[in-house]
Amino acid sequence: MSARVFSIANQKGGTGKTTLTMNFAAGLAKRGRVLVIDADPQGSAGQWSSLAADDRPFPVSVIAIGGNLARETQRFAQDYDFLVLDCPPTLETDTMALAMSAADTVIIPVLPSPIDLWASIRLVDVIEQAKLRNRSLKAYIVVNQLEPRSALSNAMQQALEEFEIPALKNGIRRRAIYRNAAIEGASVYCMGKRGESAAQEIDEIIEEVI
Repeated sequence: MSARVFSIANQKGGTGKTTLTMNFAAGLAKRGRVLVIDADPQGSAGQWSSLAADDRPFPVSVIAIGGNLARETQRFAQDYDFLVLDCPPTLETDTMALAMSAADTVIIPVLPSPIDLWASIRLVDVIEQAKLRNRSLKAYIVVNQLEPRSALSNAMQQALEEFEIPALKNGIRRRAIYRNAAIEGASVYCMGKRGESAAQEIDEIIEEVI
């Protein structure tokens, strides 16, 4: 049986792509065998897992791939239930297109402002091109760094409605625990009571896309 493949992508940096990748993968680890493929030349996912304490290793293996992403993804798909690809924040190479061709689902984290959403508009074209080769590909936007007790602005709601990619009902709040988990090389699932609310929202995102 082949793994379910998720690509976490946005050509704009600073949207929380690696944060979502690592915590999403940790949540999936409760459901099966998971591998994170770090396709970002910055190597943020690999750096994150390397910070884990010896007595508390990150629950998911992370590997870096510099070759043909589609071919390598297919090779690992036989050994895992889920693969999570952390894509580079650029459209200037073919890595993003290869990640789309290999994925079942693309998740696009965006910050809660119309400007940040519009900055991701070129990604729509890449996804549409990928669907010509990968007709089963699904794509979703997830809004990141939502302020607690703060609704999305009317402008952001309107921008989401006009975008050609549906937004998930569940988003990710701005929480210090995500930064703390990264510093410790952990996921929010490993942060005890402090991480419970964050872990719940990641679980809700997983349930929505699965």
